[in-house]
Amino acid sequence: MPFFRGCWYGLLLILSSCSVERYFNAPIHQAESDFKDHIGFVVYDPAKQKAIYTHQGDRYFTPASNTKIFTYYASLMVLGDSIPALRYIQRQDSLIFWGTGDPSFLYADTYHETKVYAFLQRQSSALFFSSDNFDAEHYGPGWAWDDHNEYYQVDRTPFPIYGNIATVKKGLSSFTSVPNVFNYTMADSSHTEKRSRMIRHVDANALRYTPGITDWPRQWKIPFRSDDQLVAKLLSDTLRKEVKLISRKMPPEARVLYSVKADSVYKVLMQASDNFIAEQLLMMCANAMSDTLSPEVGIQRLKKEFLSDLPDEPIWIDGSGLSRYNLFTPRSIVKLWEKIYARVPYDRLRQVLAVGGESGTIRNYYKAERPFIVGKTGSLNNNYTLSGFLVTKRGRTLIFSWMNNNFAVPSSAVRARMETVLKRIYEKY
Repeated sequence: MPFFRGCWYGLLLILSSCSVERYFNAPIHQAESDFKDHIGFVVYDPAKQKAIYTHQGDRYFTPASNTKIFTYYASLMVLGDSIPALRYIQRQDSLIFWGTGDPSFLYADTYHETKVYAFLQRQSSALFFSSDNFDAEHYGPGWAWDDHNEYYQVDRTPFPIYGNIATVKKGLSSFTSVPNVFNYTMADSSHTEKRSRMIRHVDANALRYTPGITDWPRQWKIPFRSDDQLVAKLLSDTLRKEVKLISRKMPPEARVLYSVKADSVYKVLMQASDNFIAEQLLMMCANAMSDTLSPEVGIQRLKKEFLSDLPDEPIWIDGSGLSRYNLFTPRSIVKLWEKIYARVPYDRLRQVLAVGGESGTIRNYYKAERPFIVGKTGSLNNNYTLSGFLVTKRGRTLIFSWMNNNFAVPSSAVRARMETVLKRIYEKY
């Protein structure tokens, strides 16, 4: 009798596996046919430690902002519970400090950071800022140069201020910006466009305004080009005390000042998909591991120390996913989520990640009586990805990665097809 019971159970597993294949294959192949799409899709059961479905799981895809999952994991492993804001030493009547890349200083839309400001403001010693630990270009490899005016492509710097972005307002007859870093020119009024435009020079903090047909007051979020002189000026202005520049290598005994709780930063990273925070966090990881703000150095060390067990080596270029040079496989992303899941309780992840129908970039999708998708999206032109956790009606927690590349239809159509399939899994599995 036990023998026959075992055979029957084995047959059920085989039939179940076949039905799962048929269940997933039809909509995936239909999507590839309808959208001329390249799809990688893996669904994994962590309780059983096996994939229940895989379609091109070993192929490399452009991840877009799914790259931030790697940055998040690296930060969990390296940075700890609080964000290191700066390193400093006291030398007689001088305080010398170095940035760690902390994105939170005066990033008013997101944080209420006061520790660093209060620390620097109360110093009776002369203040000196050094950027000798910074070893990176302002933009990452593969970033689009003509996105320099867009809020989502911000300079990478050792000591960001105001998120390295200014709020520019046009009044009835004048312009203002916070911080005040720009000079302005006006385009010839004969070139009036349908909608007014404010464009920054690619290499300078100079704005050119082109009026629109209806020239109403409005505002823009525009990245500013940062350098050491501007950092010292902005710090001096906001602290109301002089900050001077100095060239000085950071000594090993430099002390650390912490700013905000790490999860408050990770929440913005993962829910708002903030590219600026992602790039700064990656540099912070590099700084913690090598005392150098170098994304390239950080990535190499992180891959060697924490990611050598992924099924496929990640081609990892930047922290945010702005670069189209990034390439990951769906099964490696699933494995990475499993590593995160082993380290961070689900309830905590739910507070940090985007939640279907509730928060982040999927707050308008995957609506249900009980949220069932928790994860991270990624989008670039003609590419869309979603990965994370799917909790079924029966209470099973699955990990999935769905990557779409090179489609020529609106991304809304791709998202709608994905939502249909993932909801079916939620209902039936």
